[in-house]
Amino acid sequence: MKFITKLLRDEQGATAIEYGLIAALIAVAAITAMSTLGTELTETFSTVSSQLGANNTVSG
Repeated sequence: MKFITKLLRDEQGATAIEYGLIAALIAVAAITAMSTLGTELTETFSTVSSQLGANNTVSG
């Protein structure tokens, strides 16, 4: 009986699970933000590259 009471009072496992869930949520948010930022950067660099290419063919 003491073992069960002690087990119910032990909050170490619950704390570890909470930290794991927080870390998972942060990872999901970071991946989402980086994916969005990566797409926008790709579009920006493509635009700059095409503009530079157009300028080089006109002046070259």
